[in-house]
Amino acid sequence: MKNEHKDSKTILIVNDDGINASGIRHLYDALTGLGDIWVVAPDKDKSGVSHACTIKRPLHVDHCDWVKDQHGWAVHGTPVDAVKLAIHSIMPTPPDLVVSGINRGENSGVDLIYSGTVAAAREGMIFGVPSIAISIRTDERIDFTNAINFAPKIANLILERGLPQGVFLNINVPNCPQSKLKGVRITTQAPSRYIDRFERHTSGSGSKYDWVSYRKVLTGDGEGTDFEARRENFISITPVHAKLTAAEYIPYLEAWKL
Repeated sequence: MKNEHKDSKTILIVNDDGINASGIRHLYDALTGLGDIWVVAPDKDKSGVSHACTIKRPLHVDHCDWVKDQHGWAVHGTPVDAVKLAIHSIMPTPPDLVVSGINRGENSGVDLIYSGTVAAAREGMIFGVPSIAISIRTDERIDFTNAINFAPKIANLILERGLPQGVFLNINVPNCPQSKLKGVRITTQAPSRYIDRFERHTSGSGSKYDWVSYRKVLTGDGEGTDFEARRENFISITPVHAKLTAAEYIPYLEAWKL
């Protein structure tokens, strides 16, 4: 039976890079001391799976030894599976905060649609839990210092003040030395899209397959956006909600007299 009362704050950490990724370990260390920390994450890399969840097959979990107090679990599923299992089955009570990350690679603009890191935070928000996603741009050499320093600060603020119902935060941290970090900006999602490249190959058995690569490009003015902030060495915080209805176009469709 779940305990209805708890004295300390509880934080659920999740990611899409897998439970043994360096980013989630750094995040765990950074948040230790803020409350009761649980780590429930995919057993392997699930980058780019968006809001996928598992149906029509069992979800298996394994204990993760590196998390203290036996509060670590590797889920054989997606980031969203991990959040669902943590809240419904693994944790004794729902968390006070969900933190997804630290992702290796920024999640700005159109990435918010494809990212498993962002989807995990969105799933937490759907359950009514204040949630954030934290990502850092990947270069040849990644420095987690700025993200490690900022994560406990924003987590503590949210634990104290909460977030508006139906809103989560998407945070992008520049991969730059501390001395070059300029501050924090509240931003909008950059208008952008992917340019995909498909390279057709032939396997040793003669079957055809495609190797896919892509790059992100802006499709509109980037002023005040997450993309611009990160490029100028600011931490970007974008408030996001899951409401997708384009309400302003309802009169337009009503005029069709369907």
